[in-house]
Amino acid sequence: MKNTFRLSRICCLLFLILFMSIAASAQNPFLPAWEYIPDGEPRVFGDRVYLYGSHDKAGSKTFCDTKHVVWSAALNDLTNWRMESESFFSKADEKGIDDIPWSDNDLYAPDVIEKGGKYYLYFYITGAPGGVAVSDKPGGPFKLVSQYKTPVGMHDSLTNWKQFIDPGVLVDDDGRVYIYCGYLWSFMAELNPDNMYEVLPNTYQRNIIPVTPPFNFFEAASPRKINDKYYMIYADGGLMVYATSYSPRGPFKYGGVIVRNGRDYPGGNIHGSLMQINGQWYIFYHRMTNNTIMSRKACVEKVHFEPDGSIKEVDMTSMGFAEKLDPYKENSTYIACVLTGGNYITEIDSFTHPVIKNKHNCVIGFKYYDFTSPSKSEKTQFKASIRGNVASGKMEIWIDSTDPTRGTFVGTVDIKNEGKVETAWREISAKVDNITGVHGLYFKFISEEDGIICDLKSFRFSKL
Repeated sequence: MKNTFRLSRICCLLFLILFMSIAASAQNPFLPAWEYIPDGEPRVFGDRVYLYGSHDKAGSKTFCDTKHVVWSAALNDLTNWRMESESFFSKADEKGIDDIPWSDNDLYAPDVIEKGGKYYLYFYITGAPGGVAVSDKPGGPFKLVSQYKTPVGMHDSLTNWKQFIDPGVLVDDDGRVYIYCGYLWSFMAELNPDNMYEVLPNTYQRNIIPVTPPFNFFEAASPRKINDKYYMIYADGGLMVYATSYSPRGPFKYGGVIVRNGRDYPGGNIHGSLMQINGQWYIFYHRMTNNTIMSRKACVEKVHFEPDGSIKEVDMTSMGFAEKLDPYKENSTYIACVLTGGNYITEIDSFTHPVIKNKHNCVIGFKYYDFTSPSKSEKTQFKASIRGNVASGKMEIWIDSTDPTRGTFVGTVDIKNEGKVETAWREISAKVDNITGVHGLYFKFISEEDGIICDLKSFRFSKL
């Protein structure tokens, strides 16, 4: 009976992993819509890219969870992500797995590196000492090795030292191992490469990122060595910035902003890092959903380096790994990268993630759609799935911007409601001007009435 039950659970898990793999996409957010992985650390091992991060819950009032989850994709197919494992637990789950005996607190932002054919997970537990776990596989699961061990008499502040907040780890070309951590101030130390958890004497260095402007270290230290430079990616509030040095010990020179959270989108903290995949560099980060800063989804943008090694700031987009977005298929609004006026993305169920509470002057935006089509028609059909609310109004459709000096108005959809909150989804449609080329797409809601106009679940265009 026990074997039958165990087999049944294994089959269910395999089906779930297969289903999750099918449901993933290349667009932002690039994991399945129901998955919340913030603080992402991307790593390439073998022929796959792996994403390690915290684990949030939909609509949660707290950050993170008591488990880590690993996702990966083949380097030659970044459109299909699969869940490798629920890889590490700080508290016993329904299967009784508890990897940390000294704390049941939440697990925050981790990092994973490879050395000697082993994969080491560096974890951070809120309010308790952190440590190191290991696996023979990059996808885990990971098993505890040890808490961090520090030299006798070394700085031992519970806030930053024992916990090792937001660890970022670098294995240098000479085999030496460095760990960078911190919250509000940063530090680094060198680890014993023979055991990967022991801090070597006389290697601790406080404020590895300087405290003087333009530096403003908040958290989320993530080191990368690119050519002959050491890049430190970290959070400056809602800005992901970087600094560079010619030594893992600094001094670091301020570089600038890579990507920012909160510009024309509900803001909050930010955390992520750089990774080169198939010759293209990407910045991995997260953005907020569910009207909270605690339900964060993994996103990614292409990054371009200048000849001098500097990085241009990038836009938050809906693109992700996609080369283009297709306006002629059904598009879920959860890929919106512009949300202004108080509307937000929320999870109704695992498959339904609309933008809700759209009222007068709310804007939903997407970057960028390719409207290239062989059709020569002068008009296009637009359809959307909405759930009406108390106020009637219109949804204006713009390309490039809702500012008439920078964008183009292409049409309007009337939204007629009966003064009550609808529970069922219905279709609205209108003919709009033909659009050609690649553009940002924006919906602006207009009403002369107070109150919410509608929730918007999905949309598509078609040539007449």
